[in-house]
Amino acid sequence: MISLRKLSERLGAVLRRPRPYVAVAIPVALPFLLATVSFQTPARTVDASAVAPPIRYTDLAPTPAQLPEHSVIITIEDGDTLNEVLQSGSLSPSESAKLNNEIGHSIDLRRLRPGNLVRFHMDAAGTVDSVELKLTGWGEVDALRNGETFDVTLHEAQQREIETTVSATINSSLWEALTGAGESPQLVQQLVDVFQWDVDFFALQQGDSFSVVVKKRFSGSDLVGYGPITAARFQHDGDTYEAFRSESAGGRAGYYSRTGTPLRKQFLRAPLQFSRITSRFSKSRYHPLLHYFRPHHGVDYGAPVGTPVMTTADGVVMDAAYNRGEGNFVRIRHTSRIETSYLHLSRFAKGIHRGKRVTQGDVIGYVGMTGLATGPHLDYRVSDDGTWLDPLKLKSITPDPLRGAALAQFRANVDRLLPRLATQNTAVAQIAAKRRALF
Repeated sequence: MISLRKLSERLGAVLRRPRPYVAVAIPVALPFLLATVSFQTPARTVDASAVAPPIRYTDLAPTPAQLPEHSVIITIEDGDTLNEVLQSGSLSPSESAKLNNEIGHSIDLRRLRPGNLVRFHMDAAGTVDSVELKLTGWGEVDALRNGETFDVTLHEAQQREIETTVSATINSSLWEALTGAGESPQLVQQLVDVFQWDVDFFALQQGDSFSVVVKKRFSGSDLVGYGPITAARFQHDGDTYEAFRSESAGGRAGYYSRTGTPLRKQFLRAPLQFSRITSRFSKSRYHPLLHYFRPHHGVDYGAPVGTPVMTTADGVVMDAAYNRGEGNFVRIRHTSRIETSYLHLSRFAKGIHRGKRVTQGDVIGYVGMTGLATGPHLDYRVSDDGTWLDPLKLKSITPDPLRGAALAQFRANVDRLLPRLATQNTAVAQIAAKRRALF
């Protein structure tokens, strides 16, 4: 026999539980308990007409006729074909095949690149009524539905060049400074080529800065490349270097200081670009493989296998061979006294052999670790009539400076460009802001 108090406690526990609800047998004493509960919490009356009927999920989904006109933009990715993209944009296989062929008659589909955009416009019934392609660096293609086919119209973008100034301060690297300023890595290479004889790009410091006047090439609002740098200023380690481009009547161009002295030296400062020095010229260095001290007659540049190696000056290849210590090596004679050597190559560049005449900057081989080497690097050496020289202290001989009418024309160009090196150009930003709202 259970007491009324215990029954109340048990029922109370049941009544306090959340859903799901549980059916229980009702004892005889329950009317008294319910009367007590009803007395403490009066019953509330609810108007049945105020209760909203249940809403079904299907009631929330709009019918196709309720959809507004809208657009879908698909980005072309690596490996995509136009036919696949057209079907992804809701064209039927037959429609996509017809439009693919029609567009293929108008443009070379090999122009399609990852990042190009395809816009599909749908009418209120969900049917694609137009397709537009944006081909970066070329223009746009419009395709307007005409029954079962599409009428294709080409809009080739206007090509233009704008001379502008690019300036930046180096905080971590030259590459990050230029790309952080919104420029292409292509401009990094150009800047290195201009100052490669004077600036040690392996020893750039935080706070170094530069300013470049260059013609940017646009297709519509898309940057597609650069013309040659026309003027540049580089501040490195407290020194300021300037360069101004001059082109001769024969079409040969070079860079000069503002006085007309050429920047091009007889020897490049380094045979590699964007590398690091791992070992310097020394009269006594501990060899990591032979385990004793001996002279190190060159400078080691650490770089990944396959990095191109350039000849630092014009000359003739005297050897392109292999030996146990130097691995694959190239030796080049530049004058009757001066020779350079490039050791531990993975392989030689095409056409490099004894007697081959090479020009400063030509690729002669690729970084490796052949011979006595503990890792991939280039051992670069310079000798003067058999005496080894420190490549980092090599004194270079400059070509002849500008003279006469060429110098007068050059100075006039310098006067025009000097203010540009200190002034930012806003014309590019104004053009970039005129993109079609469609994309």
